[in-house]
Amino acid sequence: MQVLVAMGVTAVVLLAIAKLWLEFGSVTLLSLEGTPNALLLGLGLGVVITAASSVIYRLWPAYRQSADFYLQLVLKPLVLPDLIWLGLLPGMSEELLFRGVMLPAVGLNPLGVVASSLVFGILHLSGSQQWPYVVWATVVGLLLGFSAVFTGNLLVPIVAHVATNWISSFLWKLGNQEVEV
Repeated sequence: MQVLVAMGVTAVVLLAIAKLWLEFGSVTLLSLEGTPNALLLGLGLGVVITAASSVIYRLWPAYRQSADFYLQLVLKPLVLPDLIWLGLLPGMSEELLFRGVMLPAVGLNPLGVVASSLVFGILHLSGSQQWPYVVWATVVGLLLGFSAVFTGNLLVPIVAHVATNWISSFLWKLGNQEVEV
């Protein structure tokens, strides 16, 4: 329950920052178009990110150790229905802030994608031993950022982020035989 509360509080803080930035900055939020194409692109990107994470997990021991620590901390206390919130809360709030507001504020260009991705990666730092997870989160931020720039649709990275969180957390729970209802 504490993990969900922490996620909820973090989501509210990120949403508040995004809202204040939109209110007081001269930023235009990326469009949010619920088209079948955007949903399919987002879902496909989520599957690609999850598959790439799985490969990197097998090949890079430092990332495996970092991911195991992070996933154990976040996922172990959760039961299966909690994974809905694990996908939605960070997926929506982080994408609204980083790809919806920060990216257009810095620039819808490679520099904006890199800058917003670095900040996104740093957000995932939970200790000095977690640098491989930060590197991976930064790479994911690059993929999500470029998907937002190329499509002009914030729904694509939102769906990708939510799908990645759902798929990877479900697979982790299955692999650790922790699927409970």
